[in-house]
Amino acid sequence: MKKLLAIGEALIDMIPSNTVRIMDVEGFQPKVGGAPLNVCGAYTALGGESAMITMLGKDAFGEKIIKEMQRFHIHTEYIKQTNAANTSLAFVALDEHANREFSFYRNMGADMLLSEKDIEESWFEDCYGLHFCSVSLGDFPMKKAHNRALELAKRKNLLVSFDPNVRLPLFDDHEYLRRTIHEYMHFADILKISDEEVSFIFGSDHIEEHVQYIFDSGVKLLIYTAGKDGAAAYTKYNTAYADGIEVKAVDTTGAGDGFIGCLLYHLSKDDIHASDLDGLSEQQLKSYLDMCNKFCSISVTKEGAIASYPSR
Repeated sequence: MKKLLAIGEALIDMIPSNTVRIMDVEGFQPKVGGAPLNVCGAYTALGGESAMITMLGKDAFGEKIIKEMQRFHIHTEYIKQTNAANTSLAFVALDEHANREFSFYRNMGADMLLSEKDIEESWFEDCYGLHFCSVSLGDFPMKKAHNRALELAKRKNLLVSFDPNVRLPLFDDHEYLRRTIHEYMHFADILKISDEEVSFIFGSDHIEEHVQYIFDSGVKLLIYTAGKDGAAAYTKYNTAYADGIEVKAVDTTGAGDGFIGCLLYHLSKDDIHASDLDGLSEQQLKSYLDMCNKFCSISVTKEGAIASYPSR
């Protein structure tokens, strides 16, 4: 199997000690996270090889992230470090259903300072794909780093996966975020969207109303996730649905990232590339959804993201 690359934020998720509003949390436990890094974690947990492209602060939290990545066998050689900003933190609160509320300490965060000059073409040789999200597409250097990475990924014929992973508190201008997501959809072979994001991105809650627009943007495989209510996969020619798996959720942090990481692992394992996505049968799509649902149903029964992902 070839290596998966991911670019974007790597940060510390501060997981609460009790299930209340964030202002009432009594204590937090630091866990390594950040959506692109979580995807690497899922891909690697299942037996793949992955590498993260980001920038961390030269601080204790940055060192913790590197140490944890090494523990989970995620490549760290493409990580830069800086004294110009601290490693980003995301404080999380969980309600009685393990749903999340976020408060970010990321202005500026070290990850935002990665620049296009930091991206090396050699990183993209002999890789399977590149995954990215929208959190790092704000008006700061990391956006240009994404542009360079996406240019190289396309040049090297890597499969490109995009999960908007909408985090409204990080953007003062929500219309900017919406426009940016639509703009970057054009780079994606795979687009993963959750039920909580559809209305913000497209203006209505019904994903089926937007499938043709998504395909017209160049996307070949659309993945729609709805937590315990299951998931759907759409190509131009086939659609598949999979029921969710009822479990007692402890922490849903990183569940969506685990889903797409699991999917990318199985696509890579089956030697499915961007040009093959249109040809996936309904049966194949359903099988992938079932495997990803099972993976996530296990991960949400444990705290944290990467540490909660089951291995093969």
